[in-house]
Amino acid sequence: LKSNPSNNEEKEAQAQLTKSDELQRLHSQALSAYQKEDYKAAISLLDEILAVCVWDAELRELRAECYIKEGEPSKAISDLKAAAKLKNDNTEAFYKISKIYYQLGDHELSLSEVRECLKLDQDHKQCFSLYKKVKKLNKQIESAEEFIREGRYEDAINKYDSVSKTEPEVPVYAARAKERICHCLSKSQQSTEAIKVCTEVLQLEPTNVNALKDRAEAYLLEDLYEE
Repeated sequence: LKSNPSNNEEKEAQAQLTKSDELQRLHSQALSAYQKEDYKAAISLLDEILAVCVWDAELRELRAECYIKEGEPSKAISDLKAAAKLKNDNTEAFYKISKIYYQLGDHELSLSEVRECLKLDQDHKQCFSLYKKVKKLNKQIESAEEFIREGRYEDAINKYDSVSKTEPEVPVYAARAKERICHCLSKSQQSTEAIKVCTEVLQLEPTNVNALKDRAEAYLLEDLYEE
């Protein structure tokens, strides 16, 4: 405008400048809230900024961090997926998405996302380390499910025991392994052991339909019709 003044454009420029100042102020407040660990406030401020600055990858990554801290992983994934598209070679976003899926128990999607990271940088240490872990777990689960389809229940039980040992730190895998072992014991008519393991599953997840069905089958084998 200094080189080519115009009344109409000056109003527009002034309005944009005011909006820009406001957004910078909101940005400072959002960072401050994040540093104070007030993630809800940070999310609210970042919502306002991102309504205008839709294509800002770094702001989306910051909001994703807040969502993770607030226990809203699906919203974090949404922001990180956008950030992965908006910023070239964004290995960090793919790594974080893969890690979230892994923590949620979705090992297949986790494997898919970590492969995207390694396509961009095959020497990425964090992605390669996660890739090895997820690939091993994925293979064990696929193998166990194949044994179940073939009716090889003892082999499946052994394989799901290995799953629990491969990932002792993420509870969802241990819980799923126990649920599938309960299923195998019920199917192989080891009713006493099936009732015990299925009950352990149901103490953790009282509404687990699969464990309820498998325990019911085991009760039938024991003639415990009321149960």
